[in-house]
Amino acid sequence: MIAPHTDTVTRLIRDIVAEEVVTRFERLAHGDISEKAPGDLVTIADVQTERRLTEALTQLLPGSVVIGEEAAASDPAVLGLLAHTAPVWVIDPVDGTWNFSEGRRHFATMVALVRSERIEAAWIHDPLGGVTVVAEAGAGAWLGDRRLQVTKPERPEDLRGALLAGYFGDKSLGARIQSRRNRIGAVKSLRSAAHEYLRLARGEIHYALFTKLMPWDHAPGVLIHAEAGGYARYLNGKPYRPSAVSEKGLLLASDPGSWQRLESALFSD
Repeated sequence: MIAPHTDTVTRLIRDIVAEEVVTRFERLAHGDISEKAPGDLVTIADVQTERRLTEALTQLLPGSVVIGEEAAASDPAVLGLLAHTAPVWVIDPVDGTWNFSEGRRHFATMVALVRSERIEAAWIHDPLGGVTVVAEAGAGAWLGDRRLQVTKPERPEDLRGALLAGYFGDKSLGARIQSRRNRIGAVKSLRSAAHEYLRLARGEIHYALFTKLMPWDHAPGVLIHAEAGGYARYLNGKPYRPSAVSEKGLLLASDPGSWQRLESALFSD
C-alpha cells in the first residue's frame, strides 16, 4: 500500500505542523503576519514550517532539492528546479493562509515529491480535521486504511463543484466563466486549494476549476485526485505539468466524460 519512506514523511509533516502551525492558530500577533504582495499574506507559521520541512526532507532524501512557496516568493528562479533531474520536494507550508490568519479552519499543508516533472508521491495534511491523505503514483490515494475514490455523477445536471476563477489574467475569459456558472452546479469555495482537493478525493464534489496554477497549490492535489480515479486537464486539453504555471486554467473532474461536459458548458457557444 504505502512505502515505509512515505510513512516517514507523513510523520514529519504531522509533527512539524503540530509544532509550528497548530500552536499558532488563533494566537498570531500583529507582527506575525505580513504581505508578500497586496492581498497575498504570509505568517510566521508559513516561514517556519517551510524552513523545517526543507531541512527534514532534504536530509531524508540526499541530493533532493526544494521548491517552497515562501522561497519562491523571495526568488522566483527556484521554479527552474523543476526542469532538473534531481528529485524535488514541492511544499506549501500553509495552504489557505488567509483562513489561518483569520482563525478559520480551512487550511492545510501540502507536499509533493516530483522527478523530471512526474509526481511520485503527495501529502495533504489538515491538522485541525485530523486528516492526512497520502498518494503514491500507481498505488492509490489513502486516508488511513481507506482507499479514496472520486464520485461520478449519475446525470450531467447533478455535477457539483468549485469554480475558483478569480485569477484569470484574461479578464474576458474570467467573465465568460462567471456568466455561465449557472449552467452547472457550483458550491462555495473554501479559499484553500488543499481543501478543494480533499473534497474531490473524498467524493464530496465532482469537479474543480483552478486558474492560479503554482506548483505547490496543485502538484500534491493532482496526484491524489488522479490516484482516487479522477481526470485532470488544462483548458487546452493538455495533461498537468508542475512547471506549466502560465496555462489559463486547470479543470478536474471525476472522469473524461464529465470533464468534457463541464468544458462544453463553460466554454462552448
